[in-house]
Amino acid sequence: MRSPLLKVIAEQEENEEINMTPMLDVVFILLIFFIVTASFVKEAGIEVNRPEAATAVKKERANILVAISDKGEIWINKRRVDVRAVQANIERLKAENPQGTVVIQADKKATTDILIKVMDSARAAGVFDVSIAAQEA
Repeated sequence: MRSPLLKVIAEQEENEEINMTPMLDVVFILLIFFIVTASFVKEAGIEVNRPEAATAVKKERANILVAISDKGEIWINKRRVDVRAVQANIERLKAENPQGTVVIQADKKATTDILIKVMDSARAAGVFDVSIAAQEA
């Protein structure tokens, strides 16, 4: 027959388990925090050969990227866009982020005609902070 003291100790050892619920709660809260605060890299959709400029300055927050290829194709958010639809696309992106700025990544061989049309469309959409991307020389 067991003594009552040994019986109590045996029951306590059986009930001693690590409660994982608080740790899992903390892990999920950290996961949500990192997802919400993460900044994602935005791309225009194509790789362009930007011209070099000696006075090029890095822009920290460019929210709306527009790429113009050497063939005159316009890309916004990895989608090819017609020149007539640029204003509507920029208006939609500006509605999502009212402080957004437009950065145009024009290829070296792109015509200035298309570049000016894209700049006019951005200004017509209400974005007056328009920059042209260049490589540092």
